[in-house]
Amino acid sequence: MALTGGEVRLERSHDGRVAEVTLSHGRYTVITWEMRQLMAERFAEIDRDHDVRVVVLRSDGEHFSSGGDIAGFMEVDPVDFTDLGHNVTAPARSTKPVVVAVDGYCFGVGLELALSCDIRLATERSRFALPEMNLGMIPGSGGTQRLSRLIGLSRAKHHIMTARRMTGQEAADWGVVAELHPDRAALDEATEALVTTLLGFSPMALRSAKEVLDRGIDAPLSSGIELERKAYAMLRASHDFAEGVAAFGEKRTPSFTGR
Repeated sequence: MALTGGEVRLERSHDGRVAEVTLSHGRYTVITWEMRQLMAERFAEIDRDHDVRVVVLRSDGEHFSSGGDIAGFMEVDPVDFTDLGHNVTAPARSTKPVVVAVDGYCFGVGLELALSCDIRLATERSRFALPEMNLGMIPGSGGTQRLSRLIGLSRAKHHIMTARRMTGQEAADWGVVAELHPDRAALDEATEALVTTLLGFSPMALRSAKEVLDRGIDAPLSSGIELERKAYAMLRASHDFAEGVAAFGEKRTPSFTGR
């Protein structure tokens, strides 16, 4: 029987500058079809809010996510799978930097969601896997493509074709996560510190960096450098750049406005 319910809550902190997105569906945070759609809706709302500068994604369960609602997939019309992944990959399309805090299991669509975020932080007990092979299936929401770009084709084939779990330490060593922390308390503290750092930068510069990095990685080197050059030239005319230069010369903290 398909699971129903589950929440994708959206709250704001830091005077509305940070969007807090929380997955909520029990101890294992099983992601239902409904939650996938809610993810797209939440990010559409975030992208419309010009006050939001940073997004944080986390789960309130014991585990970030053990994966998707397998029984529920059997009740979805195969035609609807042609758009599979467009909803949970919303963080990648957002113009704002998205930080994800992972604790515990991060499996299946949960991992694909995390891979769609810009910066991943995790705890030492975290485990990562794309176990779809156990069901006679492959990842269908970006997992094969994003994981191979992060850890290399050979390692990605090994993990996907054998459904092998990746330890937190392996994830850190191979670049799947940017930081590894001993427990959830330390993870929350590190997430808050990272958010504070990001809020101190120009929203325009962060947006440009995300776009150049994401587009450039899929392009020839010469095209990526051209993207970088044009983005640099665009930022040169911004108020934030002028403010940054002035603050540097005056030995003070810059006040960026996103213009």
